[in-house]
Amino acid sequence: FITSSIIIQLLTLVFPQLKEMYQEQGEAGRRKMSQYSRLLSVPLAIFQGIGLHVILTQQGILSHPTLFAQAVSVIVVTAGSVLLMWLGELINEYGIGNGVSMLIFAGIVAGLPGNISQLSATYDPSLIPTYIGFILLAVIIVWGVVILTEGERPIPVTYAKRVRGMKVYGGASTYLPIRVNNAGVMPIIFALSILLFQQMIINFLAQVKSLAIQDVSQVILAVMNNPWIYGVIYFILVFGFTYFYSAVTFDPHLIAGNLQKGGAFIPGVRPGEPTEMYIGKMLSRLTFFGALFLGVIALLPLIMKEITGIQALAIGGTGLLIVVSVVLDLIKKIDAQVTMREY
Repeated sequence: FITSSIIIQLLTLVFPQLKEMYQEQGEAGRRKMSQYSRLLSVPLAIFQGIGLHVILTQQGILSHPTLFAQAVSVIVVTAGSVLLMWLGELINEYGIGNGVSMLIFAGIVAGLPGNISQLSATYDPSLIPTYIGFILLAVIIVWGVVILTEGERPIPVTYAKRVRGMKVYGGASTYLPIRVNNAGVMPIIFALSILLFQQMIINFLAQVKSLAIQDVSQVILAVMNNPWIYGVIYFILVFGFTYFYSAVTFDPHLIAGNLQKGGAFIPGVRPGEPTEMYIGKMLSRLTFFGALFLGVIALLPLIMKEITGIQALAIGGTGLLIVVSVVLDLIKKIDAQVTMREY
C-alpha cells in the first residue's frame, strides 16, 4: 500500500490530471488518490508475494511446492496485506493518527523485546563500556531525529491592506513554514523498494539457463553484497529521492500563485516569479540538509553494526524515523482532541 501510494504520487508528475486532483480538488481529490492507491496495492501485493515465495524457495526455507501450494501462499500473503490495509483505514476513520503508520509502529515496537533478549543472551562484561556508549549515542541520535523532524524555516508573509467602504481589511502578518525534512520517511522506503526490486530481478536472472546471464547476475550479486558498496548506493538513492519527493509535495509555483491570488507577499520580494524563485531557492537549501540527514539515518544501522560488531546494537534507519514521526504525530492529534473538548 505504501509502495502504491508512492507510485501514484510519482504519476502526478507525469499526468497533469492527477496533479490537479491531488493539489487543487482538496479532500475529494485526496480520497480519489487513496482509492487508486488501494486498487494498485492488490496487484503489487501479488507480485511481491510471488517474489517472496521464489526467494524463500531458492534459500531452501521452503521445499519445492506444487503449483496449487504456490498459488495458496501468494493468495494468503496478498489477503494479509489487504487485511492490514483495511485495518489501517479503520484506524484512520475511528481512531487517532495515521492507521498504516500506527500498524508499522506497533510492529517495530513489538520487535524490541526480542532484540533485548538477543542482547542479553550474548552479554559480555568486557563490553560494558560499549553498551554505555551505545545508550548515550542512542539518546543523542533520537534527540537529533526529533529536532530535525520538527525543524522548519518560517518565511514571513504579509497580506496587503484593502479598504472597502469605511473598513480596512488585511494587513496581517504570518509565515510560511518549510520543513527541513519535508519528505518524511518516504525517500528511505522508496530507496529500499528499488534495491529490493533489482535484487529480486537479479535472483530471477540467476535461474536462467544462459551461462552468460548467470555470470553477470552472480557478479552483480557479489557487488551488492559488499556492505560498503551497498551503503554508498543506498545513500545516493535516499539523497536523490529526497529532492524528488520534495519537488512532488511542495510546489513553489503553486504556492507563489496562491499567495499572489490572496493578496499576500514576502517582504522584500516581488510577487509572481521572483517569489517562486525565492521559495524554490529556500526549499533547495533546506532539502540539502534534509537529504543529508535522511541518508545518514538510513546508514546508521550499517555503521553501528560495523563499529560494534553486534547486530542488536543497531539504531537508526526507517524504524527510528517511523517511531519518532508516529509518536510526534500522535501527541499533536491527542492535544488537538483535548483542545476541542475544552472548547
